[in-house]
Amino acid sequence: MARLLAPAGVLAAVAGAFAYVGAVDPNEPGHYPACPLLRLTGVYCPGCGGLRSAHAVAHGDLATALGANALAVAGYGLFAMLWAVWAVRVARGRPFRVELRPARLWGVGVLVAAFTLVRNLPFGSWLHP
Repeated sequence: MARLLAPAGVLAAVAGAFAYVGAVDPNEPGHYPACPLLRLTGVYCPGCGGLRSAHAVAHGDLATALGANALAVAGYGLFAMLWAVWAVRVARGRPFRVELRPARLWGVGVLVAAFTLVRNLPFGSWLHP
């Protein structure tokens, strides 16, 4: 089944990345670079805590993962669903397309902007990594 090479390759790459982050703890200083936005401005970007979140997911600790970066955890879940649909459709010989229409892109942008804004306001401190 040569047509499954692309989904298998993507899965292998993502599994390798999670395995690395699972093995090299981002909570220990010196392993990964600091977020430049956080370092320069003190503002949490939408990705801050993403590596800690991936580390927690790799260790099966969903509560810690959500606390580190809830948006990243939602992204991991969305990726898993899209990958599964892609793999099944490819296995059945059907095409798979994700249409990124402007309304969807704007929706994602608004969601990321709202997450970033709320996590940097005093009442959103529960979203800090």
